[in-house]
Amino acid sequence: MGTPGEIAARIPVPALIIAAWVAGGVYSLLGSFAMAELGAMIPRSGGYYVLTRRAYGEYLSFAVGWTDWMGLCASGALVAILAGDYAHHLLPRLAGHEVLVALAAVMALALVQWRGVLWGGWAQNITSGITAVVFLCLIVAGLTLVRKTASTATPLPLPSGLALATAVLLVVQTVIYTYDGWYSVIYFGDEIENPGREIPRAMMTSVLLLAGIYVLTNVAVLHVVPVTEMTRQTLSVAPIAVALVGQYGNSFVYLVMIVSLLALANATLLDCPRVLYIMAEDGAGFRQFTRVNAGGTPTVGLWATAAALFLMIISGSFQFVLALGAFFFVAKYTLAYLAVFLLRKKEPETPRPYRAWGYPWTVGLVLFLSPIFLASALAADTRHSFYGLSVILASCPAFWLLKRRAAARK
Repeated sequence: MGTPGEIAARIPVPALIIAAWVAGGVYSLLGSFAMAELGAMIPRSGGYYVLTRRAYGEYLSFAVGWTDWMGLCASGALVAILAGDYAHHLLPRLAGHEVLVALAAVMALALVQWRGVLWGGWAQNITSGITAVVFLCLIVAGLTLVRKTASTATPLPLPSGLALATAVLLVVQTVIYTYDGWYSVIYFGDEIENPGREIPRAMMTSVLLLAGIYVLTNVAVLHVVPVTEMTRQTLSVAPIAVALVGQYGNSFVYLVMIVSLLALANATLLDCPRVLYIMAEDGAGFRQFTRVNAGGTPTVGLWATAAALFLMIISGSFQFVLALGAFFFVAKYTLAYLAVFLLRKKEPETPRPYRAWGYPWTVGLVLFLSPIFLASALAADTRHSFYGLSVILASCPAFWLLKRRAAARK
């Protein structure tokens, strides 16, 4: 999850920056075609674990569920860390207490989720809605009301050859990671009345909305500030807000970003317990994870997820959590897209309310690109990526212990 400034520093050409965000949107949209086929075919809560169990069997789907849960926790911890970091810009006295702020935010959201599914859903809708409305207003203002500022900075040179190809690949991977989350509906398959129609619609609508916001945000910012100034920005829309409301613009954007990050952390606490619940229901997890309170929340899974977020936040390693999440999300994409091909061959007669548009070419393209992004993640941060690989490998003894425990109960 790179900042707009980091992206602009790698490819300091406005057209390339916009092209990267468009490419990320196209990749995600093609991926949604593949994922929608699986989600409509297997309309069950539980995320990637459920979608891959029919294709790969017990162990590999367990590994997918394990890494999906860990990856979601890493993403949740990452956004909580960022929220804590942004908080001290609003209240300077919080400087040095960013970790405590992040932990408090996770605890508050977990308590909301513990009250029940409706409470968690309301929190998600409110925070997401506020973020979307504010960003759309800032986009309109940036494109119509704010004049472009001049820059005295020396233009950054554009790399060439292999260096340019590497920079573009890393930027697109960062952009795709930013889009991640468009498939959240697959964690609630059991709770949807008409999954064959609603799951594909929800995925594609989510991708298109995200693409519109991200692309137009970058267009608006580049309309207001030169790309050389954009490289200095940590908050993409801050220049627009400053131009509109003066010295309070940065504080306003920090507040909006904190709300946005809390929405993402809340989504983690919504999704993760359902992964643990469905795995436990299938015998691939501890039975305690199937406990649900009167409000419909898988309580043990919720607090296990919160505990995982606490540990990742306390670790204090932003780069470790970031690399862990980036490695996991590409790995699960790859296995899910491959599952479309495997299930077409393995279960040709199974009803598919939705079939991936452009199959096999669209699914084949995203499947081809996914290992390339995985390889680039390994090359860009080998040490942290191997930590992610070690977590995946740890699923083998965990699975063996669970099966042994299940056999002993019989």
